[in-house]
Amino acid sequence: MLSALRYARHSPAIFAQLVRTAGFSGLGSALWALLPVIAQQRLGLGAAGYGLLMACLGTGAVAAGFFVGRIRSRFSLDALAAGCCLVFSSAMLVGALSTWRPLVCASFVLGGAAWMTMMSTFNAATQTSAPAWVRARAASMHTLCSLGAFALGSALWGAMSSLIGLSAALCLSAAGMLASIALARPYPLRMGADDEVTLAPPHEEFSVLHEPEFEAGPVAVEVVYRIRDADARRFLDAVQQLAVPRKRDGATFWRVYRDLDDPSRYVERFIVTSWADYLRQRARATVARHELEALARSFQVPEEPVLTRHYLAERSP
Repeated sequence: MLSALRYARHSPAIFAQLVRTAGFSGLGSALWALLPVIAQQRLGLGAAGYGLLMACLGTGAVAAGFFVGRIRSRFSLDALAAGCCLVFSSAMLVGALSTWRPLVCASFVLGGAAWMTMMSTFNAATQTSAPAWVRARAASMHTLCSLGAFALGSALWGAMSSLIGLSAALCLSAAGMLASIALARPYPLRMGADDEVTLAPPHEEFSVLHEPEFEAGPVAVEVVYRIRDADARRFLDAVQQLAVPRKRDGATFWRVYRDLDDPSRYVERFIVTSWADYLRQRARATVARHELEALARSFQVPEEPVLTRHYLAERSP
């Protein structure tokens, strides 16, 4: 799970999806948590009426399953998310302000469709953005963000309803959901690309004279480049892109250095917790990471190879 948390922290796509999932679920939980109160106080319904409202939400959710794939193919994920937030917040406003039962039922059908469309899209985006080795753990984090935010939100909106009233709590939740559309700018949604999740074999074999035990560490890895002055800026732009995949796949530290005695010599240095973690990091390489490594290596002077060196931490006396 620590590996999954680290991967999510350093994967912009998955981190954005988890943030958006928690926001949508936590804000939308108001309607689900307060549905019995809506049935009783706003519509004057009993247990059968509450079941009818649940059936309306469920009918919309089931119906959305027949069209969600077609809708995703026609709209961007952020446009789809904005539409679902608009529809679901409208359903909450109708539940908060209307006492006309047909209107409430119709809005809840649309709200259920919006809920299922959005939650299934979040789930699909998370799973397609994670390679096979972490996909199940990414799905579990999606479930945690979804249900955890739902549970906390339900308690919060129940307390808010007691303090400020049912209608005010639902209107506040609807306003928050509309405001959450702005999350598209810092946390955009997208499906993962094939090269980001397809594992690739290492582009070069390596060997060390004395291979340590699996649990030995920390291990420092240095990749040494020789770069011409004319290519230095473009090389630094290229090698900087390796920081995210290195950390995402296991590194606890990453930085690139320039040799003060030899300005053409650059060293990319990262640290992993143990030798086993380094081997796992190599095994987790994707096609996209290899492409970034190839781009950085393309600036290497032709006369010299790129050197990779490994260091094992020793205990201080």
